[in-house]
Amino acid sequence: MNMYLRLLWLMIRLRLRRGRALSIWDTSRTAFRVNPLDLDVQRHMNNGRYLSLMDLGRMDLMIRSGFWQHISAQGWYPVVAGQTITYRRSLTLGQRFHLSTRVLGHDERWIYMEQVFRVGEAVYADAIVRARFLRWKGGSVDVSEVLEGAGPMPEHLVVPDWVERWNEESSAHSRAVGENDRGR
Repeated sequence: MNMYLRLLWLMIRLRLRRGRALSIWDTSRTAFRVNPLDLDVQRHMNNGRYLSLMDLGRMDLMIRSGFWQHISAQGWYPVVAGQTITYRRSLTLGQRFHLSTRVLGHDERWIYMEQVFRVGEAVYADAIVRARFLRWKGGSVDVSEVLEGAGPMPEHLVVPDWVERWNEESSAHSRAVGENDRGR
């Protein structure tokens, strides 16, 4: 329920600041505050809550850029296929922070995003997300189709080598686990 309330609050905030539109290639900055429902038994923000808030950060970027409206009209929806996150510092009750969300680039199959949690300029956690789009009627959407709707991608957006290696290694691990499961 907490995340639905946060989503509602995000939607209200987006309506109130209509003039702050972004391009899908810009960086979205979404403000939050740690509330009691975010905490784990150590009284800092639960690691799973970061992932849920990242969903809201991606929604903020897609809605403010008009991309959400475009994909909805196409009958598409985004899915996260993989992510890695590094926690650097703990967020605690009542602490204000912001989440920056941006597209890093793409390859023939995936779109990569970076999401960074900050208090002021200090990084508290950072993540890389591998995502794609699916059709409500079934099947996946080619990256080329997604890019047609997103508009021209700036040339400076290139997936870093280490993200490509992470993608290859995590995909290989996933395949190996699947093969091991079939052998049982």
